[in-house]
Amino acid sequence: MKWDEFFVTGEPMIYAAMVSIVVVSLAILIGLTYFKKWGYLWREWLTTVDHKRIGVMYILSALIMLFRGGVDALLMRTQLAAPEMKFLDAQHYNEIFTTHGVIMILFMAMPFVIGLMNVVVPLQIGARDVAFPRLNAVSFWMFFFGAMLFNISFVIGGSPDAGWTAYFPLASLEFSPTVGNNFYSLALQISGIGTLMTGVNFIVTILKMRAPGMKLMRMPMFTWSVLITNVIILFAFPVLTVALALMMFDRIFGSQFFTMANGGMDMLWANLFWVWGHPEVYIVILPAFGIFSDIISTFSKKNLYGYKSMVASMVVISLLSFIVWAHHFYTMGAGVMVNGFFSITTMAIAVPTGVKIFNWLFTLQKGKISFTTPMLYAMAFIPIFTIGGVTGVMLAMASADYQYHNTMFLVAHFHYVLIPGTVFGVLAGMYFWFPKIFGFRLNEKLGKTAFWLIVVGFNTAFLPLFFLGLSGMTRRMYTYSADTGFGPLNMVATIGAFILAIGFVVLCYNFYWSFRYSPRDENGDPWDARTLEWSTPSPVPVYNFAKVPNVKSMDALWEAKVNGVPLYEEGPYEPIHMPNNSGQPFILGLIMFFLGFFLVFSWFIPAIIAGIAVVVMLALRSFERDHGYHISPEEIAATEQKLRGDSV
Repeated sequence: MKWDEFFVTGEPMIYAAMVSIVVVSLAILIGLTYFKKWGYLWREWLTTVDHKRIGVMYILSALIMLFRGGVDALLMRTQLAAPEMKFLDAQHYNEIFTTHGVIMILFMAMPFVIGLMNVVVPLQIGARDVAFPRLNAVSFWMFFFGAMLFNISFVIGGSPDAGWTAYFPLASLEFSPTVGNNFYSLALQISGIGTLMTGVNFIVTILKMRAPGMKLMRMPMFTWSVLITNVIILFAFPVLTVALALMMFDRIFGSQFFTMANGGMDMLWANLFWVWGHPEVYIVILPAFGIFSDIISTFSKKNLYGYKSMVASMVVISLLSFIVWAHHFYTMGAGVMVNGFFSITTMAIAVPTGVKIFNWLFTLQKGKISFTTPMLYAMAFIPIFTIGGVTGVMLAMASADYQYHNTMFLVAHFHYVLIPGTVFGVLAGMYFWFPKIFGFRLNEKLGKTAFWLIVVGFNTAFLPLFFLGLSGMTRRMYTYSADTGFGPLNMVATIGAFILAIGFVVLCYNFYWSFRYSPRDENGDPWDARTLEWSTPSPVPVYNFAKVPNVKSMDALWEAKVNGVPLYEEGPYEPIHMPNNSGQPFILGLIMFFLGFFLVFSWFIPAIIAGIAVVVMLALRSFERDHGYHISPEEIAATEQKLRGDSV
């Protein structure tokens, strides 16, 4: 292989990306060396098994990926701002919309949700950790190195270019002979296996590690949403893993699963992808529903209306999510009976979703509402997501979908679902739980400024796309003539995209300002909240709870505050057992990165060596005796005294 085949060349923006990667990497290395932080980084972060720190790393990774995916979006909108723009050529545009979709769904939304899940769920159920702490670390590093493998493709080898769905035959060697889609198949396999491990871990954690008295029907709604989400992960992600493995065999080893000849079936890929892909939508939206439920209840100063119906509606949504996948290809000749069945099941999802909307509205009714930044995101979500839901019902009608299919109407629809339903949710959750993680609140004025820029920018960017789609503008169109009349609305959409970007810049500035100037939280409950996580000091100590709480009702903390019901039993502290940190998850993730990288280029000898190294790592873990360590009562007392001023 020649160097010009290994490194991507010919595009000024690619050269700029290469330079920026080198400069940023050198700056990080020099900074860590100058401030002597290598030991701290290794001890406290790279080897941690603390669910809270792993959650922070997930969220930080998601924010970085949000920046990368957001830049891709701005590049696309710039290209479409006016007729016959020459900003991007067709191939570069194909690569950018492919990476934008993959990054935003799998490497931004998923880790953001899983990050909040890691930080919050053990605290909400009164647990001191997750069920499998080291597996949790393996999950993160598998995700992280899978994301890194995917992201280096735009400077080494070339980005995937067949769309985020990677439909065959477009993703086959015949039509995509570069290694871009090899990166797609291997990076998503590695990160997807990490996500599957997370699903197992959190199901066990929630079912087996709840505090005494924390019955299933007393769990906070966010924890319920996480439990149902991880059940979906457990059933959906193996399908994706198998499909990606078959794709890898087709592209690297010459098999014929999805080819147009020799017995292959390109529609098999479409079916396998969407059997995973549509439940994936609910994997990232259901936790946001749980976040909004907890936030609306907290800032309305009311119990959540219709708790049991909320749980039931999420269960129904999770079941229906597995029997709607064919609505993604109504136009591919499945037949009237098949299209009719999937049309009915798709529209049926609107019913349990509507139940949740009304429950939130009834919770707000006669509540003492505080319009904090998290609450603003929750309030904005309801009408904007409703627009996404209504247009989803329009798309669900098979006959009408022949008009809407693969137009910008569809692009507008799924952004009206995913941005309010996921991005607003994780941003609301981040603002809400930020003081629990770091011990201080983000600035409310800057938070509200970012909120309004994001909401106005979002609607300005995506509302015009409904009308462009109805006018006939197809998705993935990289240029158009002035005669189409698409120019004015595209310009409006591009302006909205840049307003949205400014909102995220203000959000990032809020981190900087708040770290420097925000007053530190002193009581651990800055929002006057309702659930167990707010009974701990902020930031939360490594053991979470000095004494395991005793739950006697739903909204246990609120009950304790209002009715004087004690959460913790009197008496001396007892030793707490905790797991040891380990560098093995990081090393295993790094080896998986190299294994994937070597397979991308079909370098089989180093790939075999990396594969053997993976087996050796697993064998070492199998024979390891690691019993963890104990925190003494004296150390617990000192920590509690320092964090919250408790007397021993």
